[in-house]
Amino acid sequence: MSDTFEEYDLFVIGAGMAGTTAANRCAAQGWRVGIVDALPYGGTCALRGCDPKKILRRGAEVIDAAHLMQGKGISQNELTLDWAALMRHKRGFTDGVPQSMEDELLRNGVSTFHGAAHFTGPHHLEINGVQHQAKRFLIATGARPRPLDFPGHEHLIDSTDFLNLEELPGRIVFVGGGFVSFEFAHIAARAGVDCVIIDHGMRPLRAFDPNLVDLLVQRSEQAEIRVNRSTTGLQVTVEKHGITTVINTDLVVHGAGRVPNIDGLNLAAANIAWGPKGIDVFDHLQSRSNPSVFAAAGDAADTPGERLTPIAVFEGKVAASNMLKGTTTVPDYAGVPTTVFTIPELNRVGMLEHEAGRDGREIAVRYNDTSSWYANYRVGEAVAATKVIIDTATDQILGAHLLGPGYSEVINIFGLAIKLGLTTRQLKSATATYPSVGSDLGSML
Repeated sequence: MSDTFEEYDLFVIGAGMAGTTAANRCAAQGWRVGIVDALPYGGTCALRGCDPKKILRRGAEVIDAAHLMQGKGISQNELTLDWAALMRHKRGFTDGVPQSMEDELLRNGVSTFHGAAHFTGPHHLEINGVQHQAKRFLIATGARPRPLDFPGHEHLIDSTDFLNLEELPGRIVFVGGGFVSFEFAHIAARAGVDCVIIDHGMRPLRAFDPNLVDLLVQRSEQAEIRVNRSTTGLQVTVEKHGITTVINTDLVVHGAGRVPNIDGLNLAAANIAWGPKGIDVFDHLQSRSNPSVFAAAGDAADTPGERLTPIAVFEGKVAASNMLKGTTTVPDYAGVPTTVFTIPELNRVGMLEHEAGRDGREIAVRYNDTSSWYANYRVGEAVAATKVIIDTATDQILGAHLLGPGYSEVINIFGLAIKLGLTTRQLKSATATYPSVGSDLGSML
């Protein structure tokens, strides 16, 4: 903890991946940098999201893999998921993150602070009753669960609470049809929990290819996860097509989206404009209303990028570079893939089919049911498919959508192809190691 109150060249609010990336870069160039967070250093991804979630998913993967191979050489016998032991394994990773990240910042000369921060003026920030002054600020406070307004919402737990459950109840209802609900339900179901997902819309996971989402819903139901669409109300009581159903449950988890975590910053005191999607910024991440708030990166900013950790990281890098060099470089969001880590995982990069065809392009859609392909036959997975959208005039890939085990690695190749403008002919010319999941890429085209 720093005791000095001199003026900083940069003060970062939020010690997640975007904030720490920018802080370290600017400090390495000799800037006097401060950083503050009310929560342990590390941010959502490392402590309350991507990383711990995928550690827990590994236990579910093993259970599911054994189930798929039952009668094919594997006997499940008494194979079960030990939730308490799996949580200890998760904490073996997460417990050391905050100190490790703070130690790195300190080694780089960054002054670290802990507590809630809010603006008191265009160049002043208050932390725990103490005023700090800076020439520039970076707001990288991430996102928080979307506020809910229906009766009984106070009884729900959020994603952070779920990732810290010491034991699982027998029944869980997940509210919302997004990443959180599907990923957590796929974990909990493999631990023997009776899982229900309720979604207000007709189609969950709306950012993903609808054909593959339908397949994932079918696969979810095979794993005994009930997916209720077009529902309203809660008790847990759901109404669908005028018919009311009561769902008996032991726990309800909030998976109905997230919003920028900026409410407590007193942005008005610093003349910082914002909206429902976050801080109002130019394309190069500088605040439109207060030039000293040079950039806002990650989930707290209203940018074209998806709310993903890799995007927060490179937005943090771009913000730091623009501040250091006085430039107006715009982040390149092309070719960034995203994955729903269900079992199997659902992936997307680039355009959806309707997006690619709406501006007059001539497109080819290559759809494959890959459930019988060797890579999926080998592991016993019977639900897998791919859809690749190609611009026929340029032979370049406009979008790729993959549902299947191991496809979260393959989608990275499609992302690189989109970013570099590679053609399908160039991709097909590559010789992959065989038999690997990646060796199927040519056939997907």
